[in-house]
Amino acid sequence: MTRGDLRDLAGSIGLGAWTAFGVLSMLVIGDEKPLYGDGYLLSWSVGHRPDVAVDLAGGLTASGTGGIPYVLAVLAGIIAGRTLRQRAVAAALCLVCLGAGQAARYGVMALVARPRPPRTDWATHASGWAFPSGHTTTAAFTAGLLVIAVYVRAPRGRNLLALVIGCWGALVGLTRVYLGVHWFTDVVGGWLFAIGWLGLCLCAVTWRLPEGFISGTTDTDPKPTEGHAPQDPGRRGRSRPA
Repeated sequence: MTRGDLRDLAGSIGLGAWTAFGVLSMLVIGDEKPLYGDGYLLSWSVGHRPDVAVDLAGGLTASGTGGIPYVLAVLAGIIAGRTLRQRAVAAALCLVCLGAGQAARYGVMALVARPRPPRTDWATHASGWAFPSGHTTTAAFTAGLLVIAVYVRAPRGRNLLALVIGCWGALVGLTRVYLGVHWFTDVVGGWLFAIGWLGLCLCAVTWRLPEGFISGTTDTDPKPTEGHAPQDPGRRGRSRPA
């Protein structure tokens, strides 16, 4: 895969996610009531909360906020780089991607201003507006960076490792519904926002990535080898004059 192909793929996925996020945002803004399925999933969660499950969900949801995602973002940069300089640059880019994405997400939350589910259904503390879910978006950012880093390094077993990382990111979002502090569409919005943002960041970064930074990619505009004059097809088989 060339860098151009990677850029086009990231851009296409990002554009698709942004389009879906925009449609969902308009539905959320246009209807003050919970959307289809939101109420049912919240009611099911409230009715199925043994103490052990709540404790497990609380521990998992805590991994999607605070300093943990930033530590994991740095780890993603370290995994992606091959030299000390590349690792430092990749870690910085991951932190910028995560931090700028968080700022953009706060802006969208304030703009949409969707209320959370009733406080009587909460099984943990929460603050701020509901859409898109902050824990969900942050965990999806982090999981996406780690998955990209894993595929950049292309180690053995990368598919299984990427699956485990992706499951963690998805489960953090689902715990927000289970703990009663978000509607399910808040979580879906967080996933779409994160995918769109990661696609945008990856598309932008690939414009400046040096050749060979990503395993399995080649330069989009390979230069012809110097020192070899083009051959004249009409002179094939003729001997050079003495």
